[in-house]
Amino acid sequence: MKRIVVKVGSHIISEKNTISKERVQNLVSFLALLMQKYEVILVSSAAISTGQTKLNIKRDNLTNKQVLAAIGQPLLIQIYNEFLAPFNKIGGQVLLTAKNFDSRRATKLAKNTIEAMLSYKILPIINENDTIDTGEIIFGDNDSLSAYTTHFFEADMLVILSDIDGFYDKNPHEFKNAKLLSKVSKIDAKWLEAEIKTGSEHGTGGIITKLKAAEFLLERGRKMFLTSGFDLCVAKTFLLEGKQIGGTLFS
Repeated sequence: MKRIVVKVGSHIISEKNTISKERVQNLVSFLALLMQKYEVILVSSAAISTGQTKLNIKRDNLTNKQVLAAIGQPLLIQIYNEFLAPFNKIGGQVLLTAKNFDSRRATKLAKNTIEAMLSYKILPIINENDTIDTGEIIFGDNDSLSAYTTHFFEADMLVILSDIDGFYDKNPHEFKNAKLLSKVSKIDAKWLEAEIKTGSEHGTGGIITKLKAAEFLLERGRKMFLTSGFDLCVAKTFLLEGKQIGGTLFS
């Protein structure tokens, strides 16, 4: 059975000061289908956004963000488990920091836990441990974290469900003739020079962090698929039917 990592950004499941339970439900239904075919690891942002649904303080400084993450993380896991229950599935929380991947021992311990969870058919739900990581948002809305997770936990592919539906040859917000690149085998250095905004109020990632994640994986012989998290049709068709009808495959 192949192993995949699915990463969902903050903007996919959060909107204004609320968590979209309809989107979470759609996501979980999709994950439940994937779990019939793959070993699935979920990397989920939105702890801070979830915390803000209970404590509406500004996220304009590090301490406030860490407070919101501390409140929001258990609530986020609770929401996931609420929707996993009808499928007789449970999710387990795994919080990581960049330092965990700098230590062979810490990485091995985390991998052992992930392996055990997968053997028990538990959905590992990974997020950055914002409450103790003073670097904060190091991973760019978890794009890099999901790439590290894919490599170090030996998954075959990373699937990023984003508020952008793929990678374009130019900024689609500025150029009407921008073309979606369906396949990319190498990251061009010039692509990393100019940020393309996602339009997200809550996410800290953008196309640059996703390209860097893809570059990290390509250099290590792994794949990444970037597609929309709002409409899961492309992801479903690609992962469950083996047909690419949209999105960008980095391979």
